[in-house]
Amino acid sequence: MSVAELWRYPVKSLAGERLQRAVIGRDGIAGDRIVHVQDGRGRVVTSRTHPMLLGLHARLGDDGEPLVDGAPWTSDEAATAVRLAAAEEEAALARHAGREGFDVLPLLVATDGALAALGVDHRRLRPNIVIAGVEGLAERAWPGRRLRIGGAVAAVAKVRGRCVMTTYDPDTQEQDMSVLRRIVSEFGGRMALDCDVVEAGAVSVGDRVELL
Repeated sequence: MSVAELWRYPVKSLAGERLQRAVIGRDGIAGDRIVHVQDGRGRVVTSRTHPMLLGLHARLGDDGEPLVDGAPWTSDEAATAVRLAAAEEEAALARHAGREGFDVLPLLVATDGALAALGVDHRRLRPNIVIAGVEGLAERAWPGRRLRIGGAVAAVAKVRGRCVMTTYDPDTQEQDMSVLRRIVSEFGGRMALDCDVVEAGAVSVGDRVELL
């Protein structure tokens, strides 16, 4: 098995960036989900209810701070783009502290076998790592075991329960509820692996992956 893809999402619920190399620590991939969108009451706003946020692209700048469609996340340009996408006049960007930016655990791992079985654009699942060389749904037997991924080791906690975010096309934001219905009917509502990091390290595309 090997690392096929690496993804980071510097701003929660915005489109992310594909990487060739990443440093993985206790809080997952460095720079992942360090900023979020919030409403006027300080509540986190996500693409589950505001899917147009997926049309904005986030990446880390050279200074390690997120950019939103190329503009610094603290800029007026980024603020305007987020307000329009969220359709909320008081929507704003704010920094997360520690693990609070993650819905479950800091690392989501998908495998090529399971993705092929699902047969949709895997960006809908928003994985951090895609592993190649996995047969069928073998990942579903991995919870409770560990994965050595390049220089890092991850503990597999469970197969993640999926939500309405999977129904939105990552490019057009058009909704197709049949995607989630298939995940529920054919895969028990679960797809890809929630993982915790037990050993930090660097990971690159092409690195070996070993099930421990």
